[in-house]
Amino acid sequence: MRGFWPVFRKEMVQMIRDRGSLRFALLTPAFQLILFGLIDMNVRHVRTVVYDQSRTAQSRELLNDFVNTSYFDIVAEVGSHEALREYIVAGRASVGVEVPPDYARRRLNEQPADFLVLIDGSDSTISGQALAAANGVALSRSVNELAQRAGTKDIPIRPHPLLLFNPDSRTANLLIPGLVAILLTFSGTLLAAFAIVRERERGTLEQLMVTPASPIAVILGKLLPYLVLAFVQLLFVLFLMVVVFKVPIHGSLPLLLGLSTIYLFALLSLGLLVSSRARTQMEAIQAAQGFLLPSIMLSGYFFPMSALPTPLRWIGQLLPATHFIAIARGIIIRGATFPDLWRSVAALIVIAAVLVGASTRAFHKTIG
Repeated sequence: MRGFWPVFRKEMVQMIRDRGSLRFALLTPAFQLILFGLIDMNVRHVRTVVYDQSRTAQSRELLNDFVNTSYFDIVAEVGSHEALREYIVAGRASVGVEVPPDYARRRLNEQPADFLVLIDGSDSTISGQALAAANGVALSRSVNELAQRAGTKDIPIRPHPLLLFNPDSRTANLLIPGLVAILLTFSGTLLAAFAIVRERERGTLEQLMVTPASPIAVILGKLLPYLVLAFVQLLFVLFLMVVVFKVPIHGSLPLLLGLSTIYLFALLSLGLLVSSRARTQMEAIQAAQGFLLPSIMLSGYFFPMSALPTPLRWIGQLLPATHFIAIARGIIIRGATFPDLWRSVAALIVIAAVLVGASTRAFHKTIG
């Protein structure tokens, strides 16, 4: 650790004087958190068009069942199947309901009655939830009628689902804990990516070469100031999460902050590794951003890890974001404790250690 403190003080002063980096570190994550935190993935009030050939009390009851779910809003009624389809093709509606002319007669004769539901499959979020809601409408009415015909008010099997966590199904409660990891990946990696390459572009890298400081002291001296800045950024993001978006932390806040430090250490080490190999700041930015998309797509943030092919699942396990998202969601949403998360913590420690070692080795080659 010879020469650590001079390098640390130099990097801290330089970071404080760089007002652009400070604004980027604090304002950009706040803006992105507010932007993405306002997104609601629960589908409601889907624009629906109707072609009712029956025009009877029975068909109106069916359409009212659709509206009462709050998933569908009937915006127009058309007079042909072609017009129904045209509404969806043109994007003026996402769902179309077609009731055949014999719907009421078959219902009154206690015969199976069919109706057609057209769903725009170009948006998987809307189509999946709309399909489930449409099936639910038909299933609920069928079960009620079968119970009436059988002369009973109770169905044989009644499920009683209970959501243990996030009972209101708030999108913010699910997205924002993982979004914290993604925001820190973006800003933390980029901040540290400038550390070495900035010295190279300013011509001060030679001064580091002739100092008696060891490579590990230089790496840690450059990393820790950004670790402090990233930790302030983390506190700011968590404050916005709890105060602005009302996402409660059900677990231990000190545990979350402690494990976040390991994650930030891994991110900054990755940024320093990129910085040691880059020749210009633009090259460092491009290389750092190359880790962002895999961290979003392969970490379990958007897609469950079980839904990924095996090779991509293995790649995802090598990303720090994968393990921190599991930690953040576990502590914030489920109130998990350290024994529940030790596998993710162990993986994160190993990744951080490997990245610090790789950063030190890359910097040693750079000054060599």
